[in-house]
Amino acid sequence: MENPIQTPAIQALEDRNLPYRVVQHDHHPKSAAEAAALRGQKPEQVVRSLLFRLEDGTFVMVLIPGGYRAHWPTLRRYLGQRRITMAAPEEVQKVTGYPIGTVSPLGLPTPIRILADERIFQQPELSMGAGVFKAAIILTPETLRQALPQMEIGNFATPATQKD
Repeated sequence: MENPIQTPAIQALEDRNLPYRVVQHDHHPKSAAEAAALRGQKPEQVVRSLLFRLEDGTFVMVLIPGGYRAHWPTLRRYLGQRRITMAAPEEVQKVTGYPIGTVSPLGLPTPIRILADERIFQQPELSMGAGVFKAAIILTPETLRQALPQMEIGNFATPATQKD
């Protein structure tokens, strides 16, 4: 069956002949909890792709499960940085090729360092941005590992104390 949506993220999976499916929504979810409900998943199964700017102006992407937030002290220590900041919306679009809310670690225009919180690999199935609004890619943690073999896995998140 041919997929009606084509994005660099989907093309990256197709190029490697990796299994996935796309789900479409009638509206764009406003949170990981809403996205999970629309997809029949738990919030922890929704992978958030967050882009950070380092002190030298380079970027790193961190994959965090829904219901969690990036643990800044751990990220700074792991990356050897005194200061990191969230990328501005225009930087996210320029670096990833995707607008905020649709970002995927797959199909990036240029390779960047990707860190993934270990908790996402404890799930049977994951969903993530497909590169367009109102759609998501569903895949297994193993497929994500195969798609991103250089990804660094560690403990980079902490439970969110407020709505994400």
